[in-house]
Amino acid sequence: MLRALGENPDREGLQKTPARVARALGFFSKGYDEDPRAILNSALFTEEYSEMIVLKDLDFFSLCEHHMLPFFGKAHVAYIPDHRILGISKMARLFEVFARRLQLQERLTTQVATNIMEAIEPMGVGVVVEAEHLCMRMRGVEKQNSIVVTSCMLGSFRDRQETREEFMTLIRSRNGR
Repeated sequence: MLRALGENPDREGLQKTPARVARALGFFSKGYDEDPRAILNSALFTEEYSEMIVLKDLDFFSLCEHHMLPFFGKAHVAYIPDHRILGISKMARLFEVFARRLQLQERLTTQVATNIMEAIEPMGVGVVVEAEHLCMRMRGVEKQNSIVVTSCMLGSFRDRQETREEFMTLIRSRNGR
């Protein structure tokens, strides 16, 4: 790759670059080695709580599968339990498992929602992802301030407008206020 760019791979500053890039790509794609079901099943608890649980403003990064350039932003994940709750950190871990793969934002959003729905069978799940894509900022259309928003609403989040509105209101509020 360095030669294709016209660089000398033996130049002092580039001698370790191939190994560094390989390590970085390994870190960025470590989600392939993790089992999302095992993560979710490790922290399921029986609980009679039946109101919405929201994890908002979850920072993340991923690599666009088309250009292998980063996209990054915030995710918001919510569900309404039906006798089983999930450890909060497991929602964040689940998101990371799918974000640390070559991804499409649309797929990432759907994978998180469907995995929660299948694992704990809640009344509903909602996921909203807001991201900046460097492939749009650095190349092609070069739109510097664009943000892509995707959502996946399942169960009561899809079927009941008031549930969806509650979720959207909660994630729009700053600092839980």
